[in-house]
Amino acid sequence: MIGTSQASPNEYVLGTGGDELARLAFQHRLWSDAAHEAWRAACIGPGQRVLDIGCGPGFASFDLGELVRAGGLISGGEVVSVDESAGFIDHLNTQANARGLNHVKGLVGDVQALTSISGLRGSKPFDLAYARWVLCFVPRPEQVVLEASRLLKPGGRFIVHDYFNYSAMRIAPMGTAFSELYTKVVRATDASWRERGGDPDIVGRLPAMCHQAGLSVVSIRPIQRIARPGETMFHWVATWWRNYVPKLAAMGKITPEDQAAFFKGWDELERSPSAFVMCPCVYELIAQKA
Repeated sequence: MIGTSQASPNEYVLGTGGDELARLAFQHRLWSDAAHEAWRAACIGPGQRVLDIGCGPGFASFDLGELVRAGGLISGGEVVSVDESAGFIDHLNTQANARGLNHVKGLVGDVQALTSISGLRGSKPFDLAYARWVLCFVPRPEQVVLEASRLLKPGGRFIVHDYFNYSAMRIAPMGTAFSELYTKVVRATDASWRERGGDPDIVGRLPAMCHQAGLSVVSIRPIQRIARPGETMFHWVATWWRNYVPKLAAMGKITPEDQAAFFKGWDELERSPSAFVMCPCVYELIAQKA
């Protein structure tokens, strides 16, 4: 079972409660097309070994498990998934067994020390490592990249989906009291991540980290999405704010009055046929080990 407590200072910034589990499930449905496109570009296939770094409850891991499942003349195929949340890993392993994905296994551990985790120490090398919305939250992202590189075989691919220029998020129409408050809340979110050791602009530093870890960057591309009221992508943004704005108020980053005004303004935006939201731009980076 997933707990309902809020995050401690050392936990994932959004917590690991039931509300976050539901948000992550919905988020994966909306962004799985981008994940599958990246995996295809990295030539994922049956029989390969994949490392899912910071896997959360395992929604990407299950898809990866289907893609690498052995069959016919192809043997092997394995997904090893790592997350610091024991609750998320319990959910992953329970669901993997229920889905018949016995070659998918979750391990509890620090993604900044992958090679020290029991089950990965001395592991066979991986064909592919994947990290989605992980590096922006950890204090030592360069260590995650280095550890991932150590676990990849020569020619193995490292795929990242994460943020850059996070504070550029805006809503339309601009020039309103709510658009100014929205920008304030976005900046407060940015600041709250940084105070916990994260970096919502992490992709800007990622190419240098890859180079230092012996990885050559193959491609970088932005995935920018716009959401209008009534669309599922708009609801994705809404679930984020409904989970996180109260946390910002609890941290003292915004006032209770800001929180009340934000949700009042958001409800009005949701009813406007002329409004749209610029979602946080996700950047895809694919690198290869020499």
